[in-house]
Amino acid sequence: MTVAILALGSNLGDREAHLRAAIRTLSGSGALRAVSGVYETPPWGDPDQPEYLNAAAIVADPSATPRYWLDLAQELEHQAGRVRDPQRRFGPRTLDVDVIAVRGDSGEPVVADEPDLVLPHPRAHLRAFVLRPWIDIEPYAALPGHGWVTDLLRADPVAGDLAALRPRPDLDLETEA
Repeated sequence: MTVAILALGSNLGDREAHLRAAIRTLSGSGALRAVSGVYETPPWGDPDQPEYLNAAAIVADPSATPRYWLDLAQELEHQAGRVRDPQRRFGPRTLDVDVIAVRGDSGEPVVADEPDLVLPHPRAHLRAFVLRPWIDIEPYAALPGHGWVTDLLRADPVAGDLAALRPRPDLDLETEA
């Protein structure tokens, strides 16, 4: 069995609906174990775009490989109508789903360094919008190669970005709107 941490974000169209649809698909597949609260966050890496709604999910499957999680993430993005703009790597999107970390059967971290799959995610330790939702659903989380998520949230540059994250308790992705 593998367990994966997925980061989800949306800033185009009906942001909440895009996140809900992804969580509904994960739940329907039986893979969803937990979903975080929702946070409204400023864009990262390309400031000329709308704000994001971000969340995190823990998924697990007895036969899933890390490649399976990447394929699933890309399928969720496709279902949301995501179009990649090669000129704007960090540009706006209907749905972005990143595989942040994967653990194997005995809980050991999976490490991958392939052209399209790097685990753990190479920039997760720098992103408050990934780490803060993650800690909601896994309070003792550790990012392989970087340490405890709680420590990463307290250190710069992440600590400086935390103030800009706004919890959205009015949005619950596990209930239907």
